[in-house]
Amino acid sequence: MSSHRLSKRGRYIAWATTGVVVVAGVGIAAQTSMAATSWPAQKTYTGRAFDTCTAPSLAAMKAWKTGFYGAAAVYIGGKNRGCAQPNLTASWVKSVNAVGWKLIPLYVGAQPPCQTSRNPERFTASTAASLGASNAKDAVAKATALGMKPGSPIYLNMESYDITNKACNDATLTYVRSFTKTLRAKTYRAGYYGFSSSSAKAIATAKNRTDLPGNLWYALWDKKNTTTADWPWDPELYTDHSRAHQYMVNSKETRGGHTITVDRNAWDAPVALIG
Repeated sequence: MSSHRLSKRGRYIAWATTGVVVVAGVGIAAQTSMAATSWPAQKTYTGRAFDTCTAPSLAAMKAWKTGFYGAAAVYIGGKNRGCAQPNLTASWVKSVNAVGWKLIPLYVGAQPPCQTSRNPERFTASTAASLGASNAKDAVAKATALGMKPGSPIYLNMESYDITNKACNDATLTYVRSFTKTLRAKTYRAGYYGFSSSSAKAIATAKNRTDLPGNLWYALWDKKNTTTADWPWDPELYTDHSRAHQYMVNSKETRGGHTITVDRNAWDAPVALIG
């Protein structure tokens, strides 16, 4: 987790517990409930990506286009989003895309009832399905307004929680399935950010794979730029360009006179279709 995802307090709690190719259809086999729709070709990016609290200025993005990173995650919405986004507009998205950046839409949705944090939006067992659907509809509206077209992925941000709490975990999986199913009904691909020790583990180890996200972004801060060597689950899961790995956080870096504190990610998964 990064401090910009939720609150700084939330980050400390979590610590305590815790090249581009465009190919038609890549990764669709990993996602269920998609057969009835004609899907746009997926855009896959493989390489380093960064995420940071607030989308940087266009000048900073131009200065940072040195080749070290090729993609950037942006927080497109959610009531639990931790930072204002004064730069994140449709114009910014179009301009950054024209410079050559690939963008990764991230949505900070409702969080589990057993999570230890002060998030303004949580689901319960009784509201998980309805909130999952309404959050997904909002995520699609936010992505569309930014010029991120159908066929783009939207990554649902789920922070650390006690996955041994069965009632809480069941509610979370209900929420995630509802979010995913609603995204796919609107022709957006489903992705998921979570912790290898908790929220991502819950998805990767779920026995019932119905309506689970088809792309998994796992936080494992081992400073290893890989999506394979440290993959902690079944090696047959999330293959075919469907993995991302947040491997280092709070890296203060300067490029072209612009200093930004970022989290580093190894990326081999879908990115937004811009236009």
